[in-house]
Amino acid sequence: MSTAPRLTALDAVHRALGATMTDFAGWDMPLRYGSERDEHNAVRTKAGLFDLSHMGEITVTGPQAADLLNYALVGNIGSVGVGRARYTMICQEDGGILDDLIVYRLQEQEYMVVANASNAQTVLDALTARAAGFDAAVRDDRDAYALLAVQGPESPGILKSLTDADLDGLKYYAGLPGTVAGVPALIARTGYTGEDGFELFVEPQHAEKLWQALTEAGAPVGLIPCGLSCRDTLRLEAGMPLYGHELTTSLTPFDAGLGRVVKFEKEGDFVGREALAAAAERAQIAPPRKLVGLIAQGRRVPRAGMAVVAGGTVIGEVTSGAPSPTLGKPIAMAYVDAAHAAPGTEGVGVDIRGTHEPYEVVALPFYKRQK
Repeated sequence: MSTAPRLTALDAVHRALGATMTDFAGWDMPLRYGSERDEHNAVRTKAGLFDLSHMGEITVTGPQAADLLNYALVGNIGSVGVGRARYTMICQEDGGILDDLIVYRLQEQEYMVVANASNAQTVLDALTARAAGFDAAVRDDRDAYALLAVQGPESPGILKSLTDADLDGLKYYAGLPGTVAGVPALIARTGYTGEDGFELFVEPQHAEKLWQALTEAGAPVGLIPCGLSCRDTLRLEAGMPLYGHELTTSLTPFDAGLGRVVKFEKEGDFVGREALAAAAERAQIAPPRKLVGLIAQGRRVPRAGMAVVAGGTVIGEVTSGAPSPTLGKPIAMAYVDAAHAAPGTEGVGVDIRGTHEPYEVVALPFYKRQK
């Protein structure tokens, strides 16, 4: 039995703009409005406006909210100050990654966990199960929020014209309550594009008003609506992992080169501690495959699942690949054997339909904005 995809509060806006829509994690989402390349370049050089209302918001409250999150997640959430955010992960008992998350501390005893759309129910179920014995409540707030993002070098100026919130004082990985174009919002500064930008969590009923206000304020400086397709090429250039590609339940944070998010020094036990300690030890003795960047010598585009080869032997696998509008060449992220992971390693190729196309191994990210 098929169920119809969920619609965001901005669905009518996307259709009026002529967006190409796609089913993404059970949501009907805009893939693109016009040219993916134009949308990508707008975010790199001017600004782009995104609907990210498919993301999963989960609120955790109570006297032991921090203790619950410290037990349920691999990061030290208790050390996050009010108004700040942290990138972290939720793992299985065996250390496999269930999802990567951003956790905002909204008040002393209130946190908002933002999960990927495809994993929101899994994360909600896991947090609910792990809350047993803690004086804390886990609440599904996915229907309570619409989420808009404005990303790109012009985004601070656009937002400043619509709010009196202290954007200059808003650090990276922080959030503050404010009013944008008369709409109450949680204004966050995290982003997934490699550019400066803001995420605006608002009530769904206010989403259209805010979208129109941002569109009008941004028009003079080149802001355009952007879909999920350019979001993927932007995050790929920025070397940011995507769940289901660079992160899966078969990988631990150490396998993914993100062991730094695991905080063994925090007090008390946490789910997966024992398995992750063993994974950390294994990674020191015999490094697992490493996540690297690959830049094509030719024009053929690599795709997830394609084999990375050297000397006729498979040495890894592509996790994400696409044409890079910024570099003007196809690029990929791939897990490869440690012996072939050093930037500049020669003789590496990607098996694209039986042909070993030559690729250059580079350090991630492919693109870093000038501060």
